[in-house]
Amino acid sequence: MKCTSNKRLTPRELRHQQQNRQTMKTVITFCVLLVVLLVILGFLAYFFLIKGQKDAELMMPFDRNQVTLGLQRDEAQTTNYAVPFTQDLCVAGADVPMDGLNLTSKGAGLFDLTKHEVLYSKDVHERLYPASLTKIMTALVALKYGNLDDVITVDESALDIDPESSVCYLQLGDKYTLRQLLYGLLIASGNDASVAIAEHVGGSVEEFVQMMNQEAYDIGATNTHFTNPHGLQDEEHYTTIYDVYLMFQEALKYDDFCDIINQKSYVAKFKLADDTEVERVWDATNHYFMKLAQAPEGVTVFGGKTGTTDEAGACLALMSKDPYGNPFISIIMGAETKDQLYIEMNDLLSKINK
Repeated sequence: MKCTSNKRLTPRELRHQQQNRQTMKTVITFCVLLVVLLVILGFLAYFFLIKGQKDAELMMPFDRNQVTLGLQRDEAQTTNYAVPFTQDLCVAGADVPMDGLNLTSKGAGLFDLTKHEVLYSKDVHERLYPASLTKIMTALVALKYGNLDDVITVDESALDIDPESSVCYLQLGDKYTLRQLLYGLLIASGNDASVAIAEHVGGSVEEFVQMMNQEAYDIGATNTHFTNPHGLQDEEHYTTIYDVYLMFQEALKYDDFCDIINQKSYVAKFKLADDTEVERVWDATNHYFMKLAQAPEGVTVFGGKTGTTDEAGACLALMSKDPYGNPFISIIMGAETKDQLYIEMNDLLSKINK
């Protein structure tokens, strides 16, 4: 029995057979192209998944159980993540040197707010005592949660401050608006004003300090811990250059903050305990505004915050502008003297136009 047939195909059958073969080739080609397309799509999906994970690590660097930017998060914290970095921040990792800069202060940083770049950094993640740079956060919390038109009556707790420290000379029963006390806080660096603000906005100093710590955490300043609203020395009261930058940049989003730090002095019109209307003048502690220091040519100091204690050394955070109006934040902490502070700040500011 033969397994094959010698029957010849008709022309019609041949055409049909050729059509079947062509159809089969088309199907095979389509399948091959489909497989290639799926492979390409799979590769792209994998690539963007990995990239997305890496971007997420950059955008959310505040896992409290991980080492981020060289820092171990405080094990006492219980929340897993802070608010992620936003794209308008300068992200600092290792020290960023700059030709001609050899600063002796404990920490320093120069941040370009237009290009979102760290131009210079020295030990910006080292924990340091902030002294009155603390008041940047005090002001930020007050601006965010307080009513600036509220009238605050000064009580005894606001006067329980070392009179030899920086004060606004508030008196028992004085009546100021919250806005006025913010001028006293940021221009005259009044420790008494900080307590009055804290009690009014937070209900108590302790509650307000909790608000400060929460706000620091929310903006990514996770290597900061406050114990008071003024910055007087406490071993558990610390921050970093980079965290001060985060606080300062956040505060600069408020017009009232910008208006206040740009003033060289302020005349507060308020009422005494007996409702007598009087005035008090508060002068800036910033040497650039006191004409005790002059910024380098082409640099305009817009304003900032000073801070000094024996333990913290001399500290200064500034917002300055180049000739084109581009803003920069410069911060120095732990200078040995005020003279050295302003010499080194000028060294930093001189690099703005380079």
